Amino acid sequence: MYNSSPSKKKTRKQTVSKSRWIKPFWFLFCCIVIALTILFTCISLGWVGFMPSFSELENPRTNLATEVYSCDGELLGKYYLENRSPCKYDELSPHLINALKATEDVRFEKHSGIDIRALGRVLAGVISRSNKGGGSTITQQLAKNLFPRDPDAGKFQTIVTKFKEWVVAVKLEREYAKNEILAMYLNTVDFGNNSMGIKSAAATYFNKTPADLSVEESALLIGMLKAPTKFSPKRNPTASLQRRNVVLEQLYKYKYLSKNERDSVQKISIDLSKFAMQHHATGIATYFREYLRLWLADWCRKNPKPDGSHYDIYKDGLKIYTTIDSRMQKHAEKAVQDHVCNYLQPLFFKHIKGQPNAPFSKISDEDTQTILKAAMRRSERYALMKDAGANDEEIKAVFATKVTMKVLTWDRGMVDTVMTPMDSIRYMKSFLQCGMMAMDVNTGHVKAYVGGVNYQYFQFDHVKLSKRQVGSTFKPYIYTVAMQSGEYSPCTMVPNVPVTFHLPEGGTWTPRNSGDYKNGMMLPLNEALAQSLNYISAYLMKQFGPQAVIQLVRNMGITSDIPAVPSICLGSCDLSLYEQVGAMNCFPNQGVYVEPTFITRICDNNGSTIYEYVPKTNEAMDQITAFKTARLMQGVVDHGTGIRLRAQYKLNFPLAGKTGTTDNHSDGWFVGYTPMLTAGVWVGCEDRAAHFRTLALGQGARTAMPVFAMFMQKCYEDPELPYLKIVSDPDQYSGYNFTIPAAYTGDPSGCNEKPKERKRPDFD
Repeated sequence: MYNSSPSKKKTRKQTVSKSRWIKPFWFLFCCIVIALTILFTCISLGWVGFMPSFSELENPRTNLATEVYSCDGELLGKYYLENRSPCKYDELSPHLINALKATEDVRFEKHSGIDIRALGRVLAGVISRSNKGGGSTITQQLAKNLFPRDPDAGKFQTIVTKFKEWVVAVKLEREYAKNEILAMYLNTVDFGNNSMGIKSAAATYFNKTPADLSVEESALLIGMLKAPTKFSPKRNPTASLQRRNVVLEQLYKYKYLSKNERDSVQKISIDLSKFAMQHHATGIATYFREYLRLWLADWCRKNPKPDGSHYDIYKDGLKIYTTIDSRMQKHAEKAVQDHVCNYLQPLFFKHIKGQPNAPFSKISDEDTQTILKAAMRRSERYALMKDAGANDEEIKAVFATKVTMKVLTWDRGMVDTVMTPMDSIRYMKSFLQCGMMAMDVNTGHVKAYVGGVNYQYFQFDHVKLSKRQVGSTFKPYIYTVAMQSGEYSPCTMVPNVPVTFHLPEGGTWTPRNSGDYKNGMMLPLNEALAQSLNYISAYLMKQFGPQAVIQLVRNMGITSDIPAVPSICLGSCDLSLYEQVGAMNCFPNQGVYVEPTFITRICDNNGSTIYEYVPKTNEAMDQITAFKTARLMQGVVDHGTGIRLRAQYKLNFPLAGKTGTTDNHSDGWFVGYTPMLTAGVWVGCEDRAAHFRTLALGQGARTAMPVFAMFMQKCYEDPELPYLKIVSDPDQYSGYNFTIPAAYTGDPSGCNEKPKERKRPDFD
């Protein structure tokens, strides 16, 4: 009889024991698979919370900065909640891509959104309590960036959210190519210092585009992704350098760099010499960008999207293409800085030093206090004290108490000092302000726009918003009315004698010349305008009346209120620099008014044009009238109040213009033009009571005209601009000169009749 041995019985028992667990194991395994399948299905369908739809995955929403570009392709600035601008894969440096993959996800090309090997490594690290590295792929991190987690979520909700990111990662891999995912990821990450996305980061830290980043720069930026603040090269340069070198080690480890390349690059120090925080108060064309921001806000309200919602300049990533030329803008800002800030400002401080009631002149103590109290009520200190419940007496006491503060100086920037807040207000009233605008004669495109001397400290715009008395720059309009009548030409002789006006409200007004230039003599109009004689302007006003002048300037684009009184012949009305430049442009543009243009087109974040500007034009006067006035204004430059443009600044190309100075020398003006450019400049203090105390220092030819001259010098000497070529080749002037109209048969000087004398007017 056969008997089994004990060893065989034991084996049989072990087999039975193992088989007993097979079914439960597979049952449990199937349950887990089914549960996970159900869980991920529910997650995918959005049954356990938000899950992005197909369209949201196709067009993920991120806050994109609106970018403002100059006509020569330079980025002028941005409007944003997050300083983020999209960048395509082919705009990225290969060093950047290599550093990202080597550091964050070396198996990026081999997985489909979830890296099982990396997850296994993380699980092994958890079991062994060792750090084996992260398991999130670049695609998972992108999912997290596009659809952020709830910071207040509990542990269970966080686990579910993690599963959601896996699902989103897989969907992203199906929807986008690998290259697109890499670009999207770099567009969504935060690099610190107000730089969202790689395009902003490259500009902030290195003043480069992403395509131009070197190996060490790419490694530094990718290294920051682990902790932007901790590894910021600005805040923690040592930690940032160490982290950068870790990334370089990764590049060597995965054969993106050779040993020699790694060693040489690791020796390079961090260069932040071109670091610049991107802010609305920095860069060029700051005043223009602020004006444009307000214009765009109004445009967005009036131009809805096809779905009825409104564009948002802070989120929608619009592209604004402007007429500003970055090179000419820099020339304009340099001219303002050199003349107003570096020359006139110290001269003005010296001029008012020791003067009673400085910087104010010819006003009472009561008027002075009115100005200072009004400024006090507009101050931030006053608003904060009012909000805190302080009464007027308490506020007045604080403003009369000396405190430590920072104040602006013309040569050293902000400095520490001790003074009363009221004295600081008086001190800030001592700063000269300036506005300048230049436009293309034919197209109306605004090429340069300087609204003030320093946007960081003085934000009021003196191009579009400020309106000041225009003085003698208004006189060409009076002469134009005379030219338009057909009875006058630049050579017509008129009497240089006083003229008296009887005023409707009673009394009389008799304007006077500022000097005694040829008083009582008969003078041609071209000489009268060149010397800016008040008697002649009053004579012409007497002939044609205020209404004829007002009607003309309305056709020339001036919309400000102008009282129909005789004193406008001397420029008593208040106009903006924007209006003045636009109106004066009619003369070189053969009588046609073209509205000054700031924008050519607006595109959405996909590059589709959603707005294109159509210039507004109208014929303000006939060509012959415009030609005659242009000839008159050339006399101002050739032998009149603007002769320094020729003698001192050597501007030898065709040029015309007019100086202007108002009562008490409060406002200095110059508006002029070449056959290609029209530009205007205003200089004065914030308050008209603060000014130079002598005509020699405060006249427009001394304060405003040099800014115009310096700007034109730079533009016509710049080889990157078209003007140098035209000046160096006289034949190029054909079509650019102050064109003589075809219908004009008179003398090229603008005199189409023999000089004749006008009768001496009655004194009353």
